[in-house]
Amino acid sequence: MNTNILKGAGAIAVLAVVVLGIVYWPNIKGTLPALQKPDQDIAEVIDRNNDDPALPGENGTSFPLKLPDNMKIEVFARDLPGARVMAFGPDGSMWVTQTSKGAVTRLDVKDGKVATQEAIYTNLTSPHGLAFDTDGSMYVAEAGSVSVVNPAANPAFRKIADLPTQGGGHSTRTIEFGPDGRLYVSIGSSCNVCDESDPRRAAIYSMNRDGSDFKPFATGLRNSVFFDWADLDGRMWATENSRDLMGDDVPPDEVNLITAGGNYGWPTCYGANVHDTSFDKKAYIRNPCMEPMELPAKVEIQAHSAPLGMDFVPEEGWPEDYWYDIIVALHGSWNRTEPTGYKLVRVKIDAQGDYQGTEDFITGWLQDGNALGRPVDVLIQPGGTMYVSDDKAGVIYRISRTIPAM
Repeated sequence: MNTNILKGAGAIAVLAVVVLGIVYWPNIKGTLPALQKPDQDIAEVIDRNNDDPALPGENGTSFPLKLPDNMKIEVFARDLPGARVMAFGPDGSMWVTQTSKGAVTRLDVKDGKVATQEAIYTNLTSPHGLAFDTDGSMYVAEAGSVSVVNPAANPAFRKIADLPTQGGGHSTRTIEFGPDGRLYVSIGSSCNVCDESDPRRAAIYSMNRDGSDFKPFATGLRNSVFFDWADLDGRMWATENSRDLMGDDVPPDEVNLITAGGNYGWPTCYGANVHDTSFDKKAYIRNPCMEPMELPAKVEIQAHSAPLGMDFVPEEGWPEDYWYDIIVALHGSWNRTEPTGYKLVRVKIDAQGDYQGTEDFITGWLQDGNALGRPVDVLIQPGGTMYVSDDKAGVIYRISRTIPAM
């Protein structure tokens, strides 16, 4: 082949790469906090700060995390890459799913500290949800199944339900026992936005303890990774990760108040019942996004924040101003031009169960485009203690109240 032709083709290829880089750099840049190794070890930074709060951080910087007054943060457990869902067993040990590692790990807790930790169950397929029954049985949700095991009596898994995996897409399955004693499971969509062929996708289902009577509870939920019931009135709330490829600020991520039989609109609607006309081109006699057929978001959150874990603040041991509020972990964006999330927020709920607004609770994991960690699950205890998992830093934080000296 002519040398000049080869040189010309090479120049065109280089030019194409440069042009694509210029066009797509803002979005590529937005992935970096989620993917690149942080320039500081957040566990070491927290340890140093707790040893001597007067010391500056690395490179002379101040402590990066900003907490409410009279609260402190420490590292409860470390060396847990991919740490996601946490649950306390009946003996006081904490169990953690390491989804990316295919493991479920037990942390033996003595005098409030982790004495030993061991990956008890390994070679699993994206284990995520954990739930303990009253008899000590532990339920584990993998991408394609829910199984039960009794760690103290019988180490063998017994599958009770199959879950859909066809088409790929969202693979995290979260499970919780509801106030009615049934086991609930959230199943994310197989796609960014599409019409699902399997009705089990993009929905929350419930079942009996043995997996029987598997039936839909709520639909139109693209990826409600976490959910819980309020102690105040027993209503279910769920976080929701909305679709991509509509820009930096649309559509909003959500926190939804979930009702039995409710349809929350995906893929046709988002947010406060806004019609997604970029996907849905069908003609309608009526507005396809209106109550009571489609239910709107209760709380809207900055698009691409990726709200995940959530828990309600109990009365015992917490300031009255926090009672009934929801602490939500914003895992952080991966495809937004300017990264967002990477923090904990406080969804304020009053004594009547009504939403009163959202504000930051703990910030600082995102520093100048560099993510020191990505909070995932939130577990709040009576007595003023909260645990937060971080799948990027591979740690579990303990946040607790400090009583000021009189």
